[in-house]
Amino acid sequence: MFYPLKFIPVYKDYLWGGRNLEKLGRTLPEGIVAESWEISAHPDGVSVIANGEFAGMTLPDLIIKFGKEIIGTKLPESYIHQFPLLIKLIDANQKLSVQVHPDDEYARTHEGGYGKNEVWYIIAANPGAEIIYGLKPGTTRESLSEAILEKRIGSCLQAIPVAAGDVFYIPAGLVHGLGAGIMVAEIQQSSNLTYRLYDYDRTDARGNKRPLHIEKALEVIDFNSSGQIGKSRGLVKESRPGLAIKELIVNDFFQIDLFELDGVIEKSAGAERFFAYTFLEGEGRINYHWDSLLFKAGESVLAPAALGDYIIEGKAKFLEIKLPVNRKA
Repeated sequence: MFYPLKFIPVYKDYLWGGRNLEKLGRTLPEGIVAESWEISAHPDGVSVIANGEFAGMTLPDLIIKFGKEIIGTKLPESYIHQFPLLIKLIDANQKLSVQVHPDDEYARTHEGGYGKNEVWYIIAANPGAEIIYGLKPGTTRESLSEAILEKRIGSCLQAIPVAAGDVFYIPAGLVHGLGAGIMVAEIQQSSNLTYRLYDYDRTDARGNKRPLHIEKALEVIDFNSSGQIGKSRGLVKESRPGLAIKELIVNDFFQIDLFELDGVIEKSAGAERFFAYTFLEGEGRINYHWDSLLFKAGESVLAPAALGDYIIEGKAKFLEIKLPVNRKA
């Protein structure tokens, strides 16, 4: 019954976006496209299945109907009602706001729902592109508050250069922001909570500034992380002709591997948990028990836990995302 699922992208037109997702082969709606929500059960952008028997059904409805056959036998029961993962493609044509996300505890207490830990895989970056990653060493709540009031927050921010293929873990509590000219695959908890500290005094089409959330941001910032760099070097898991696998991130929220494939690889959902794939380059097919599904760069696919054995075939670079089976919801 179960098969690899594709979804209709949910596009967001935030003012800092552009048209760069077209470089991945996307046919975009008119105007600015800042984000494409690829796999999401979040109310702000619910994925609708695009292929097969379940086409037209939302991801949350599918999970409610089939439960652990979709999410897996070893993931928490609560994930059936609150799917924990959200995958996006982001076009930072201009700078994003300087921002921070709350952790699970703060989010549950003050907002309801998940906090937001996330991972950035840099798909493309213009020469000289930078991200904001944390605060400069020695920055305190008092010194940051003073800098915000005096409109010199930039003096507290740590900027670092980035290039295609870089991977960064963005934990809750870390001040961060994408710079201009960067395209990213973002893997995150299913949360849309963002507290803005600074937005470059920009205005929207109506001349309005976007709201800031200074007090909440100051409450959730982890000032003990000042000066740290969360760039992942990765760990080579396998390297042979036709296949290279690198472990990028393993923590309490995500397990993410990078595959470079020229041939075939056998996989199994194993009933324990679902797998998600985001294809970065190339094309190919996923062969499963009665059929196959074509994929190409810029697409994401969800393999339900009950899919069973399958084969990924082609010449492609892609991310494989799964959730740790020992994490409490």
